[in-house]
Amino acid sequence: MDLQTLTYLTIGLTFVLYIGIAIVSRASSTGDFYVAGKHVHPVANGMATAADWMSAASFISMAGLIGFLGYEGGMYLMGWTGGYVLLAMLLAPYLRKFGKFTVPEFIGDRYYSQLARVVAVICLIFISFTYIAGQMRGVGIVFSRFMEVPIDTGLYIGMGVVFIYAVLGGMKGITYTQVAQYCVLIFAYTVPAVFIAINVTGTPLPQVALGSELVDGSGYLLEKLDHTLVDLGFGAYTTPFNDKSMIDVCAITLALMVGTAGLPHVIVRFFTVPRVRDARISAGWALLFIALLYTTAPAVGALSRLNLIATVNGTDGSGTEYAIMPDWFKTWEDSGLLAWHDHNDDHKVQYAAGKAFSGDGRPDFAGDQRGSHRERLTTNPGEGDIVGNAPFANELYVDRDIMVLANPEIAGLPNWVIALIAAGGIAAALSTAAGLLLVISSSVSHDLLKSTFARNISEKQELMAGRLAAGVAIAIAGYLGLHPPAFVAQVVAFAFGLAASSLFPVILMGIFNKRMNKWGAISGMLTGLCFTLGYIIYFKGVFVAPFAENIPANWILGISPEGAGVIGMALNFIVATIVARNTSPPPAHIQQLVDDIRIPG
Repeated sequence: MDLQTLTYLTIGLTFVLYIGIAIVSRASSTGDFYVAGKHVHPVANGMATAADWMSAASFISMAGLIGFLGYEGGMYLMGWTGGYVLLAMLLAPYLRKFGKFTVPEFIGDRYYSQLARVVAVICLIFISFTYIAGQMRGVGIVFSRFMEVPIDTGLYIGMGVVFIYAVLGGMKGITYTQVAQYCVLIFAYTVPAVFIAINVTGTPLPQVALGSELVDGSGYLLEKLDHTLVDLGFGAYTTPFNDKSMIDVCAITLALMVGTAGLPHVIVRFFTVPRVRDARISAGWALLFIALLYTTAPAVGALSRLNLIATVNGTDGSGTEYAIMPDWFKTWEDSGLLAWHDHNDDHKVQYAAGKAFSGDGRPDFAGDQRGSHRERLTTNPGEGDIVGNAPFANELYVDRDIMVLANPEIAGLPNWVIALIAAGGIAAALSTAAGLLLVISSSVSHDLLKSTFARNISEKQELMAGRLAAGVAIAIAGYLGLHPPAFVAQVVAFAFGLAASSLFPVILMGIFNKRMNKWGAISGMLTGLCFTLGYIIYFKGVFVAPFAENIPANWILGISPEGAGVIGMALNFIVATIVARNTSPPPAHIQQLVDDIRIPG
């Protein structure tokens, strides 16, 4: 069976499975729609949390970024996994004990203020839509390559599937759909990694293969990758801070950590279990399920980079004739995520240090631009390029988001493995997208309508409002997926920065600081959100001033937009504390509520 037919069959079967689960688990009440009736088993909740957590950024983009960043790529691993531990230990059990439906509801009740709740909803919407842009881009990438349709068409198909099972099933349907999606994505991620690890190192465990010798006897994997990259003019793979400064790496790591603990779509998963004890147990299971992928990702990144170089540059490093490049290379070119420009007209694909294309290296096309892009790209000599009459050093643009998806093809694995990883990439993107959409819809229907602006609506009307809000959110998410500001993992990093600077501080202080009042929380959230959002837009947005180029010299303290959430978080804490100390303390019953949340029982 050819690859395209096999891919259609595999993805189609998974879609039937997801929609079938949603129909069987259809939400019949607001409790089912928001928190799955609070009766999800801890193991199932742990698996659903892992699927919710491991988005397109984890599945599609993270290993690619690790493969190209090397040492610095570890910040994504440390930030996301460390942040989950922070969430599980510091926040989740206490929020579950509080026993409400949403994060804004906790903030509104804890800070005895409807205004605080509305501000929290605004923060949540900014975070969720930023995050969901990355998921929709991931869906489009997978469809574009493996089903050979335009990126926007693939994105619309993904939107339709999410609409059916998110709007129909609510949290109840999403939870059990995410259990199935976790099984698909973890199998799809680990099977190709095992195959490639065996081919390259003879070791079946990717985690062990990362430190193993190569089967060709040329040395250890990381040692060979170091030497290969240095020979091509890049920095050594294992040498720290080649591409990012130490302060920026630390800032991004911390922003990802605390941003994780402030992500509303992950926090709400702990509201779906029956008891506080179950919240702790499901957190442990989720960490185990997450670790299966996160400990595999470094090996996938290293192996994919080594395989790419061997394919493109050949054994002698002089480049490979374009005419004999494998089919996967030309197919990915058609998707717009891989591009070649023959600078020296020798008809060879040559990959080495230097900037192949203008701007930040991303070709200036979006959506469906199928066909050859090689003649359309402009060149821009950059650091490491050979100028004058000599050829440019780098002729290849590789989008980081394709490395995991293209890795099985680069390694020459069977078609069924390639089809499997396509299904896994879609499962990862859709699982997180569904969780985010539900958070947005519940915030609109429950926190804005039922609890603030239309308190007299019935439960049936509230449920209908939630479904309508989910539909509108899907449409907005699709637009953002067509116009993402960066790679999937970078877009997600922006969302984590927004969560770190807005929701995390007020949730943490709401649990552990009895003196924090509503005015401190409101001013802190607005300060953190506005600063971080402004920082990201200023350096990465459409309306960037010519003098504000996205280069380290213009960043505050050398911290990039991906790490700006750390500065925003610090401002949030400072402003909230100052305002709270200069205004009236919370009422006595609110301070007693804080004590009750923290006392086990």
